[in-house]
Amino acid sequence: MTKTIVLSLLSLAVLNSCSNEKVTSERGKVKFETISISSKLGGRISEIYVTEGQEVKKGDTLAYIDIPEVAAKMMQAEGAITSAQGQLNMAYNGATTEQLSQIEQQLNSGKAQLQFAQESYNRLNNMVKDSLISQQQFDEVKMKLSMAQAQVEALEAKRTEVRKGARAEQIEQAKGQLDRALGAKQEVTSAANEKYLIAPADMSIETISLKEGELLTPGYSLFNGYRKNSVYFRFTIPESKIYDFKIDQNLVLENPYTKEVIQAKIIAINQLAEYADITSTAPLYGLDESIYELKVVPTENVEDMTFYLNATVLIRGEW
Repeated sequence: MTKTIVLSLLSLAVLNSCSNEKVTSERGKVKFETISISSKLGGRISEIYVTEGQEVKKGDTLAYIDIPEVAAKMMQAEGAITSAQGQLNMAYNGATTEQLSQIEQQLNSGKAQLQFAQESYNRLNNMVKDSLISQQQFDEVKMKLSMAQAQVEALEAKRTEVRKGARAEQIEQAKGQLDRALGAKQEVTSAANEKYLIAPADMSIETISLKEGELLTPGYSLFNGYRKNSVYFRFTIPESKIYDFKIDQNLVLENPYTKEVIQAKIIAINQLAEYADITSTAPLYGLDESIYELKVVPTENVEDMTFYLNATVLIRGEW
């Protein structure tokens, strides 16, 4: 008799509780915005400064990657800049005294060859008239005279150009070479910065996929974690119940284990593919129903609450 009374009282208490606080059958999971950190360049992991489970701030250094090729490429870039800057300075300043002297010497030598070729031509010109030499011998001397004249004219043009200074096209070309060299250095500098893996946001480090001394390939994710204060809730709702929800609808969520209540809002409703991950722990819907996802975010400060990835939350109602 006593046992029956106790059971009746317990049943009455449960009924009263349900009448005041209705917990629906829609169950979801706790999610976080994930962050993966990788390197653009391959290298060997020299040092790792964080551990799994550690919370870091934006800008914190997470690891140092040894990339030997960067130093060699930096030396090449510096050499290219020095060479290009010298070419540009020469284009602006014109030829040096030594360069002008060399051109003058070449021109004097060319004029001497021209004079000799002219004298030979004059002498053989008279001889070919008297049939003392063949026409072929005369043509050879005539060709040498033309070549000597062309060489002198070319040297005189070069001397004039050097005295006037570099043309605008040459200056622009020298500028272009310098810009390319500076761009190559900037590229190497950017690569040098990749030696340090930096936290892009306040986050918690959940997994570290490699150890010190191992080789990190380009694009491979070394750190995986969650953005701090990025908690949201994901519910999968069958087609038969999706019309009970709408975007910007305010919901009251509950942690079934801690009994904490969370005020939240629906920010997205998306249809899921048939093979998608279903978060409801006991989905009650027909196999031919479409399935939708609710993305729900807190509308209050939840920093003091404890959340674990994929923990269960319930939709308690609206507020």
